Amino acid sequence: MAAFEYTALDTKGKKRKGVIEADNERQLRQKLRDQGLVPIALQRGKERSASSLFSPSLSVKDRALVTRQLATLIDAGLPIEEALSGVAEQTTKRRLRSMLLAVRSKVLEGHSLATALAQYPNAFPVLFRASVKAGEESGHLQGVLMQLADYTERTRANAQKIQMAMLYPAILTLVAIGIVTFLLGSVMPDIVSVFDKQGAVLPTITQVMLAISKWIQAYGNLTVLGLGLLLLLYIMLMRHPTPKQIKDALVLRLPLVRNMIRTGQVTRYISTLAMLSSSGVPLVEAMAIAAQVIDNHTIAQRLMQARDRVKEGGDLGTALRDTKLLPPMMLQLIISGERSGELDAMLTRAARQQEEETNNWITALVGLFEPLMLLVMGAVVMMIVMAILLPIMNMNQLLN
Repeated sequence: MAAFEYTALDTKGKKRKGVIEADNERQLRQKLRDQGLVPIALQRGKERSASSLFSPSLSVKDRALVTRQLATLIDAGLPIEEALSGVAEQTTKRRLRSMLLAVRSKVLEGHSLATALAQYPNAFPVLFRASVKAGEESGHLQGVLMQLADYTERTRANAQKIQMAMLYPAILTLVAIGIVTFLLGSVMPDIVSVFDKQGAVLPTITQVMLAISKWIQAYGNLTVLGLGLLLLLYIMLMRHPTPKQIKDALVLRLPLVRNMIRTGQVTRYISTLAMLSSSGVPLVEAMAIAAQVIDNHTIAQRLMQARDRVKEGGDLGTALRDTKLLPPMMLQLIISGERSGELDAMLTRAARQQEEETNNWITALVGLFEPLMLLVMGAVVMMIVMAILLPIMNMNQLLN
């Protein structure tokens, strides 16, 4: 049974679109007629290969919701195909429903759920599929799906915390840039030009600000355009491996940035490794998959070297310690978990602890940025005001 997308007319002549399952188009037309619909256009749901660039994606929120609903239905004793059908009926998004029904069709054909999900690689990434595969092989699919839902929701919640923390500083920065640009580009030239026409000697700070103002008036648009082109060029370069590798290596040499990037990347790696390991994925395979979620190529390369050492028979704690990426407390928890045979629990504990520390650190950093930005903005505005007031004060002294 395949999923079909249809466009039909109801009894009032209005167009209706949806997704419905049928063995063929003849059965589909009959189902639509039974619902009082006249079919206009029918399209069989297309299967996507793993290498397809046009594979539909799925938001983190939708993926977490679908995963939890699927786990609940499977835990209630429903077969996978019925659980997929039930989740598809619950959603109001046509694209998501078509996706779930296409996955169900694959399952009905005899494929495993992980194989069926592979036709939508952008919606269900390799981390998700590997966990599902381990859950199917171990017979604990519902538990693995619950862990996936918890992991996805936790990741989304952490990302939202960071975004909300950065929202106010970002708005403050944009407002500051707008105010300074307006004062330098519109207000200051009109006021200072009065003294300039009278041949008055302008103070140094006024001359500097006036030069900046003239630059903004003459080349402001070109500067914005140039910055936009540079940003576009940077995005295009980062799509190629060599420039991205160079950038990743250089970023890790910056004194104030390298610790922040290293901490964030390691936190993501350990969280992913903990989730995969507790789901039953073999450790070597879990390390390879967890390394794929790392954005920095240099850090990912070090972690892959650690994975090779574990594959050759080394222990996880020593391999990770040689990367010189993990903090001592996290390493101690991992080594202790290996020795006691509770590696999964210790990985989870280390990941949660590091996530909390990272969130607290980011919150504190953003909290320091806000007053610092206010001080910088106040200093710049004060300089502009002084550049305007000093000629007026000098003129008053001459008149007196």
